[in-house]
Amino acid sequence: MRRVVSLYLPNWPVDRLLRGLGEAAPPPDLPLILAGRSGRRRVVLAANQSALTQGTRIGMAATQAQALIPGLDVRDADPAGDDAALGRLAIWAMRRYAPVCQPDPPDGLAIDATGAAHLKGGEAAMLADMIERLEAEGVRADAAIGPTYGAAHAVVRFRGVCRVVGDNAVDAAIGGLPLAALRLPMELIANLNRMGFERIADVAHRPRAPLTLRFGHELGRRIDQAYGRLEEPLIPVEALEVPSVARVFGEPIGAPETLARHIAALVADLCGALEAAGLGVRRLDWLCFRVDNRIEAQRVSLARPTRDAPRLTRLLFDRIDKVDPGFGIERMTLSAVQAEPLHWRPGESALGEAGTPDLSDLVDILSNRIGPQRLYRLIPIENDVPERSVRKAPPLSVAPALDWSPDWPRPARLLKRPEPVETMALLPDNPPTHFTWRGVRRRVVRADGPERIFGEWRRRDAEVWAVRDYFQVEDEAGRRFWLFRAGDGEDGRTGSQAWFIHGLFG
Repeated sequence: MRRVVSLYLPNWPVDRLLRGLGEAAPPPDLPLILAGRSGRRRVVLAANQSALTQGTRIGMAATQAQALIPGLDVRDADPAGDDAALGRLAIWAMRRYAPVCQPDPPDGLAIDATGAAHLKGGEAAMLADMIERLEAEGVRADAAIGPTYGAAHAVVRFRGVCRVVGDNAVDAAIGGLPLAALRLPMELIANLNRMGFERIADVAHRPRAPLTLRFGHELGRRIDQAYGRLEEPLIPVEALEVPSVARVFGEPIGAPETLARHIAALVADLCGALEAAGLGVRRLDWLCFRVDNRIEAQRVSLARPTRDAPRLTRLLFDRIDKVDPGFGIERMTLSAVQAEPLHWRPGESALGEAGTPDLSDLVDILSNRIGPQRLYRLIPIENDVPERSVRKAPPLSVAPALDWSPDWPRPARLLKRPEPVETMALLPDNPPTHFTWRGVRRRVVRADGPERIFGEWRRRDAEVWAVRDYFQVEDEAGRRFWLFRAGDGEDGRTGSQAWFIHGLFG
């Protein structure tokens, strides 16, 4: 099922202006408007929050706004510059999130994220990442994703929250929204309101013929687009500097073996272009343009820059079964949306000594099948607290010089959170004689410890006195566990004195 994101930038012209001014930008509490021509009138085209709070409205005459707010900062609007910047933002989104991104002037982007959200940890995580990154740059944003652009566009602009609309939840998500959420002309909305139609649900399930006869075809078209009954194609933005190759077919194609043959040819052409530029590809977009104006897009990410044609071809072959050719594909493009200088890495030295094994091919195959966020290596961090002494890193990242201390072994598996156990031990330094975990009672036959670990006083006051005493214990079946007591066994300030299991050995 198709999944489309509507990225909404509610105050794009003002945010772009303030970001461009940098340190010279006026303070947020100073009312500011951007004024431009609408016919013969000079009207407010955008305003910051301070001006809106004090009574300014979009479309108001600029002179009226100046009379209403003393000291109002009035600047010239730049709609052409705003649209151009929106196109550059679409290129950024295309490189980071999904292959098909289209500017939706004046205040948004349309992003076809079908098959791409898992690369960012899922749909909700992808939307949160978009919003956080833009707001870090001073651009207010909100986003929604749904099976159609019409549904996502309506939800994000008229519900005001970041939402994920399910494939079968379009009616529940937009039915109660006003008719303006369907992107209808204002005159048509006014006519519908005069007839008593206020919400999308009022018209969405009525007989179509009387509505079309009275109000024209636009109402039905927007309803069908929102509910997925009519395709709304997106035109992807293109970055001119991106190495790209394309093939146009005289007759539409769709058979998997035909797709595979043309993929191999496109990869060979792209690798030739990359070699001429001294580049290797890190992110590859394969776009298939169907005869019904729909685009099937697949993205391949690589751990290291490469222009190895057999490897790229093999990775794209794995994606053929994810492409729905529909009634046929009339054009295919292959673009290196992220390319980097390629440095030669020899597999063997001149003396015949074996070099470091290259695992990047395996990493590429696994990450493109299961998602890059699920493939990682664990590296140590200089910290005594066990759950803070490790973090995830890319699988081919350079190993740090720091290593775990060999003085006290650590378990092969660390639980996500310590789990409480029922046990008995002689205080303050004796190991437990038995413990019950997840309903199973285990008798301890061997133990080593305690290893005392203190809290990090610089983080928070609660850790100033915090202590954990860790024990390695073995039960009668030979299974080994990592238990700790919260506290030193004597002073109540150091912890609750309760026992927990934190990991398993072997």
